[in-house]
Amino acid sequence: MSKFYKKFPGAVVSSTINKYIYITVNKKFDNLIRASYSKTEFAKHPDKIKHELIRESLKHVGIYSGLEITSISDIPSGTGLGSSSSYTVGLLNALNAYRGIYSSQKDLASDACDIEIKRCHKPIGKQDQYATAFGGLNFIEFNQNGDINVSPIIIKPKKVAELEENLLLMYMGNTRSADKVLNDQLKQLSKNPDCFIHLKTMADLARSLNKSLSHNDIDQFGEILDQNWQLKRKLSEQISNPHIDNWYKIAKKNGAIGGKVLGAGGGGFLLIYAPSSKHAKIIKALPKLIPTPFSFEGFGSRIVYYQH
Repeated sequence: MSKFYKKFPGAVVSSTINKYIYITVNKKFDNLIRASYSKTEFAKHPDKIKHELIRESLKHVGIYSGLEITSISDIPSGTGLGSSSSYTVGLLNALNAYRGIYSSQKDLASDACDIEIKRCHKPIGKQDQYATAFGGLNFIEFNQNGDINVSPIIIKPKKVAELEENLLLMYMGNTRSADKVLNDQLKQLSKNPDCFIHLKTMADLARSLNKSLSHNDIDQFGEILDQNWQLKRKLSEQISNPHIDNWYKIAKKNGAIGGKVLGAGGGGFLLIYAPSSKHAKIIKALPKLIPTPFSFEGFGSRIVYYQH
């Protein structure tokens, strides 16, 4: 959130994973725009499209008619995996390719931030857009002057595999509005000075995690996740709830070292760090949660097929 990093430098450690959004862009035989997602819209001009990310992306690149946009996703929206920003970055990449224009990672991320934050007034940060555009395991810094640095974390493949083996992704069976949770966080930032302290400590934890991972040390990963989650819960009452708190306690009781709810909080996915030998026990102790296998993905948004 800019409200924080304009006062204190922000930092996150993030990685893309092998869950994808596929977007196709194709010339339409008439002058209409057809946008197909969970709904299907037909419009004569982008201003008439209700899907704000599609509407603003089309206006941003200067396409106003004769286009069909479709999308499918591995993961539902509202689950904390950055699906909205992934969609925006992917759509911009596809639209620019359609126009015969190459999009750099930095431009994709910056333009996606502009669309979501400035044009659509989303109360979000910039980490998801940069994570999606650049891809891989990265340390991302948000400077007070607005500059953003993306630094790949270089770690031995053996350690990456070990880290993957110890991470357990559990779907809690619900989606939520990230905007609602994040708006409440912004309100808390305005009236509770402690929130700035919590966010500053969370940024310091990201720096510590970057340092340990860069030295091929994953032993602190679970503990740092746990510390991060305890701080994150204090930012807003909407980030967690009695069900999530109970599931987290059960996971730790059965061998988890740490974890956190991904994204804004309030629902979606619970990421757990535990020795792989404990995973079966944790899964059995949490029968209402759905284990979701994943692996790290080294690439960000990319064009997989292009026909001129």
